[in-house]
Amino acid sequence: MITPPSLQTPRTHIRLAEEADAPKLLRYRLENQAHLAPWEPLREPEYYSLAHCIRTITEGRAHASQDRGYPLIAFDRDEQGILATFTFANIVRGAFQACHLGYGVAARMQGQGLMLEILRPGIAWAFAELGLHRVMANYLPRNERSAKLLAQLGFEREGYAKRYLQIAGVWEDHILTALIRPDT
Repeated sequence: MITPPSLQTPRTHIRLAEEADAPKLLRYRLENQAHLAPWEPLREPEYYSLAHCIRTITEGRAHASQDRGYPLIAFDRDEQGILATFTFANIVRGAFQACHLGYGVAARMQGQGLMLEILRPGIAWAFAELGLHRVMANYLPRNERSAKLLAQLGFEREGYAKRYLQIAGVWEDHILTALIRPDT
């Protein structure tokens, strides 16, 4: 069994959420609802409830225990609040050894280099501990911040998918990128 990470960066502690973190997750969701809405699927009102946060955490821990996905949270150093989230999702083993990366950052932390700070060690963990060969990340063509972030991390453009995901209620095109583990 793979041990989920406990990573430190200058501003964060990164780990899987525990049920006791549900109030922090709810606060993060409520505080960033308008900020994240243009980049996410439509959310039902229940998404912004403590019960849904508990279910999300429980499901995320189950996915990690089954090596299907690792929904990680970047807490501030004293773990009083959530600064960002990222997930290694849809893990495929066998000949592929790959996953999809998704992420979001609190509005108050945007533009401060936080995602670069947390994704570098997060991706290194995914390559080393999960043994992944490929991490894929897709972004909306108008999302210039994601384009810049992924380029800084070394992701390369691999394609363009028309009407790829339903974001904010609209089927949106996405730019497809990937990062290959450097030693393979």
